[in-house]
Amino acid sequence: MACLLVAVLLLVLQAYAAPPDFVQSLDLGPGFTANDTLSPPLGTSKCAPHSIIIGVRKGGTRALLEMLDIHPEVAAAATEVHFFDWDENYAKGFDWYRELMPYSYPHQITVEKTPGYFTSALAPKRIRAMNSSIKLLLILRDPTERVISDYTQVYFNRLENHKPVQAIENLLVRSGALNTRYKAIQRSLYDMHMSNWLRYFPLEQIHIVDGDTLIRDPLPELQKVERFLNLPPRIMSSNFYFNQTKGFYCIRSEGRERCLHESKGRPHPAVNGTVLQQLRSYLREHNHNFYRLVKRSFDWQ
Repeated sequence: MACLLVAVLLLVLQAYAAPPDFVQSLDLGPGFTANDTLSPPLGTSKCAPHSIIIGVRKGGTRALLEMLDIHPEVAAAATEVHFFDWDENYAKGFDWYRELMPYSYPHQITVEKTPGYFTSALAPKRIRAMNSSIKLLLILRDPTERVISDYTQVYFNRLENHKPVQAIENLLVRSGALNTRYKAIQRSLYDMHMSNWLRYFPLEQIHIVDGDTLIRDPLPELQKVERFLNLPPRIMSSNFYFNQTKGFYCIRSEGRERCLHESKGRPHPAVNGTVLQQLRSYLREHNHNFYRLVKRSFDWQ
């Protein structure tokens, strides 16, 4: 409601060409500056998100946000904010957080994504304190593949920064046993993280997107998200085309074509078969626990 009132006020001021010094003298509340009142698109304002993509890291969060941004009634935040999982950002307050959101029209919903929220112990409680009825989006992929993708991202980042790298087997195994304290493995224990979220939100407020299916066939998963967010169906099959070079779907919208950044979809390293089987065996019980929590199953090995 506050966003709507501010948007209407800005519309009136600009429509009737209110003097700049008069506009600057108005107190529109925290998060709005004199420059904001003069420069944003007519009738827009910054709102706290109506929906948040909470994770998981290397689960397809960027692809989901980019594809959702096709919808004319979605305003997507440009960067990962890390407001609810980083103490130093959370200490800056909700007004600081809202200021990082995009300008949106009253008929639009604002969506932000920060993959680190899903594995944060504090994020669920903090998000509930902001909005207990917020709709949450969680995109997950096969947890074993997610571990390898997590390693791959760190591997290439270290190479680019001229830092030493290790073979994935050296991180997955320590003293002959699976290194369950390895962060990439910890992030794939979906049942443990989901249990924490369900302490603060009912399952009906958390929509799980199948990241493996989104990669293979985006439209059905996005149509489910549209329904969950109460958005009119606007995303169509014509919004996607398969890029043979990259090996995944790219986006076609408003006469433009775009693909995800080149850092996405990097080839995974070959993993020792015995080590891979150890990892899958360890994650299997956690996967089944997760299925029970969310009352659905996935085609994870």
